[in-house]
Amino acid sequence: MGRDVIVVGAGPVGLMLAGELKLAGADVVVYDKLPKASGESRGLGFTRRTAEVLDQRGLLERLGGFRWGKQGHFGGVRVDFDQVPDRHYGVMGLAQSHTEEALGKWVEELGVTVRRGCRVLDLRQDDASVTVVFEGPDGQGEDTASYLAGCDGGKSTVRELAGIAFPLQPATRGIFLADVVGAELPMNPIGRHIEGGGMVLSVALGPGVSRIVIHEPDVPPQHGESEPTFQQIADAWKRMTGDSIHHGDATWMAALTNAQGQAEQYRSGRVFLAGDAAHDHAPLAAQGVSTGLQDAVNLGWKLAAVVGGRAPEELLDTYHSERHPVGERLLRDTLAASLLYLSGEEMEPLREVMRELARIPAAARHLAGMVSGVDIRYEMGGGPEAVHPALGLRLSPDRRITVDGTVRRSAELLHSARGVLITAEGAAYTADGWADRVDTVRGTWVADEDDGTAGALPVADAVLVRPDGYVAWASPDGGDLGSALTRWFGEPAA
Repeated sequence: MGRDVIVVGAGPVGLMLAGELKLAGADVVVYDKLPKASGESRGLGFTRRTAEVLDQRGLLERLGGFRWGKQGHFGGVRVDFDQVPDRHYGVMGLAQSHTEEALGKWVEELGVTVRRGCRVLDLRQDDASVTVVFEGPDGQGEDTASYLAGCDGGKSTVRELAGIAFPLQPATRGIFLADVVGAELPMNPIGRHIEGGGMVLSVALGPGVSRIVIHEPDVPPQHGESEPTFQQIADAWKRMTGDSIHHGDATWMAALTNAQGQAEQYRSGRVFLAGDAAHDHAPLAAQGVSTGLQDAVNLGWKLAAVVGGRAPEELLDTYHSERHPVGERLLRDTLAASLLYLSGEEMEPLREVMRELARIPAAARHLAGMVSGVDIRYEMGGGPEAVHPALGLRLSPDRRITVDGTVRRSAELLHSARGVLITAEGAAYTADGWADRVDTVRGTWVADEDDGTAGALPVADAVLVRPDGYVAWASPDGGDLGSALTRWFGEPAA
């Protein structure tokens, strides 16, 4: 038998998954077809929930300077995050290449090997292992592992070789992206609707550099067919805005489309899919990379637990059952937002209705939860007696607990990617039989209504938190603690 897990794809999703696996003790290697990181940045930030999962591993502080966006939008309809409880602010103006670089340094520190310039040619699997055939700098080779994860993008080779169906809604229009220098551009990070069903967006990436996105109704789909020229992009900007950027230049350009699709299964035997390989859609508010990073954090601890013999293989089935519905919702919401934003003036009455709804606190909370990802809820089981309102929700990383006289954020308790049982001092709750995989923290919740976490978690006597930050058990009315520990962390040690 070879190693534990092979990850194909060294983008943010593949690197995040590799780091999660390594943290949990798995032997993992990453293969990528590119000789070096591309430096491209389709995404310019990520949602609140994705910021939180990075925070749970101590990675958010590695990203350096970025800004929080206090306003989000759904299809161009603004959602004021300040009017809803809990923090929904997303990260803005952070190039995906910067996130990828930070994750690359992290996995290097963890000791993960990343093999670049290796293109996957074939794979085969049996009941015990999966083998990858690749073409690399030294010729053709093979590698074998217990499991394989395809994080290799929307045109995933792993997905195709594994025979996983990917129904695709074909493209109807093209999209231009460019990083422009030498032209002063007004900042419009949410974008501006253009009469006739178009949209333009511009956001600062750094001194003298602006990212622009152009949705022009008549631009034909040409993803992967040819590189756009700056002349084409500048002409389109002029047509859409009336302003000229022809005197500038672009450091990076891309032509994308609004095609979207989702893998019917996120798992085929010993092969898993994550990120764009599992769900692909038009670029919109960094939702793609955000969802992909969350895929990685959901899958990583489960795979590591199984290959480490700490949990049964049935745990891996929860990856598809939890993340596939999130992907379905992502594609639904992306399509709905695109129709709302990129249709003609016949959609204006609906836009006005949506603007009215967004000013109603309950509706604003719903929209904020959708665009931020903080409303994701997983089915935790536990039977009919498990009715605590916190079950399946994430524990806000900003919830604070006093432990031995020191106030700690809950995010700090998850840095090691282990489960955590947080319980009151003197309470009888224990996870002693699972001490090799679950930390027990005894302390007192800090009651502070101004800490930005109101509504994030109905405070419980005790909570069991999975390594991905979701509440698997809570007291009272959360079911049986031992059953929850066994379900998510395997049988107790002898």
